Amino acid sequence: MQKPELFAVFFVFSFLIVPRPRICLAAESDHQDEDYLKFVADANKFPAKEYYDYIIVGGGAAGCPLAATLSTHYSVLLLERGSSPYEKPEVLRQENIINNILETDDKDSPAQAFISEDGVPNVRGRILGGGTMINFGFYTRADPHFYVESGIEWDMNLVNESYKWVEETIAFKPSVGTWQSDVKEALLEVGNGPYNGFTFDHVIGTKIGGTIFDGNGKRHGAAELLNKAVSKNIRVAIHATAERVLFSSKSSGLSAAGIIYSDSKGRLHRAMLKPKGEVILSAGTLGSPQLLLLSGVGPKPYLSSLNIPVVKHHASVGQLLADNPRFDVNFAPPFEVEDYGNGIVGITEDYYILVSCGSIPFDSPVSSMLFPDPSPPVNFTVLSILHNLARPLSTGSLHLASSTNIKATPKVWFNYFSNPVDLANCVLGVKNIDRVMSSKPLEKYKIQGKDGGRKFKFVGRSLPENKTDDAAFETFCRKMLTTIYHYHGGCVVGKVVDSRFRVLGIDSLRVVDASTFTSCPGSNPQATVMMLGRYVGLRMLEERES
Repeated sequence: MQKPELFAVFFVFSFLIVPRPRICLAAESDHQDEDYLKFVADANKFPAKEYYDYIIVGGGAAGCPLAATLSTHYSVLLLERGSSPYEKPEVLRQENIINNILETDDKDSPAQAFISEDGVPNVRGRILGGGTMINFGFYTRADPHFYVESGIEWDMNLVNESYKWVEETIAFKPSVGTWQSDVKEALLEVGNGPYNGFTFDHVIGTKIGGTIFDGNGKRHGAAELLNKAVSKNIRVAIHATAERVLFSSKSSGLSAAGIIYSDSKGRLHRAMLKPKGEVILSAGTLGSPQLLLLSGVGPKPYLSSLNIPVVKHHASVGQLLADNPRFDVNFAPPFEVEDYGNGIVGITEDYYILVSCGSIPFDSPVSSMLFPDPSPPVNFTVLSILHNLARPLSTGSLHLASSTNIKATPKVWFNYFSNPVDLANCVLGVKNIDRVMSSKPLEKYKIQGKDGGRKFKFVGRSLPENKTDDAAFETFCRKMLTTIYHYHGGCVVGKVVDSRFRVLGIDSLRVVDASTFTSCPGSNPQATVMMLGRYVGLRMLEERES
């Protein structure tokens, strides 16, 4: 089996969700969803050189709200390497979640595939709105630990205001069907309480989280936050690839001066800063450290070995990269189960338990050998209970795959389980899942065995039979390790940027995205990253006014 086929099979079985309509919290009005398109244009329509107060690289979860906020008073250029969601309308429909991640290529698909040096397949967003346009939609705020340990100067009143600013546009309450309700009861039966009902807040126990899909199954991602921008002050260039940061040296020190970016025809453009302006990198955990390295900001010995002129020695650029590993238990039920999304989460201090359900097409090279063409598609329902680590202690690094080509995805090594605490916490999580599956609410999902007993029909690796054999559970963790796409680090606060996201030692340059995080903010980061864009934008306006 070739790599693309292996990659597809991995994703089909890695997150089995075929969603259904949701109950809406925010207003559902489609006619205003695409107002921002009036200031979005292909990069090849932009001038060769132009000046702005703020230049933001990356139109993702942080970049879109940041650009909208800064545009209320200043001129802003937002550069996005991918397409507009309305060039790729399939990403806007909830029923296309699996296909959006599977349909990857090397050019312009919304999801760009990569495989980490650990051998784990993954994706990164390549579309205006970033990962919020290709993810599974779960919406929840950060856990209290994140604020305390992040190294960021938080104004919690402003944090809450920024969350609400995001939520009034794109956050909804999901519907919860029979399968998820049963898992909720199972979680509570085995001690994952209390039940906290529906809430965006991160609280220990079991809850219903939010979603960015409305009641009609339409996605509302970060791109829609651009509707809050002042249109006369903002321009958004799509198919715009930032090649490197431009710098100037003055008596006051080193400073960012602008960005060189290329359009889809390969032509170069210069976006330059006006006085008191800033360049802000919001290109994500992979993109922001990669652009710094290619621009000559990083470890001097490493850059010199690649013949990249060193602008500023920064030993920690590309370091302290981390991913929240995920571990699934999958099984086929004895009856048809309605398909619902991932609304239920069980939250503990060390890991999170989630649930999903999907109707999976059996479409592998083997199927053509078993079923001659033409034959109807073979589908079967798979139920999944999974957990991911809350705050993994294992960290890795990012290195350039090319010293000149920004389009070459960096080499990423997450170094899973290098800290033994992570493996121990995985064992705790899998044992918790085992207790959940042994609970009374899930008894009906077992099938009748040949020996007369009832058991689960596992799809893939089954849970260890000896519940006291920790070595068997450790093996399960190692064999079932995959990603939940919540990677972070590479430009960490206190190492690369200060508590206000300013790159240490370089004026007029910030990094505002998950690459600055020391841990994943709760069971899903997208709410916090969007909040961050709004929050930092407001703080920057305050700084400039003062």
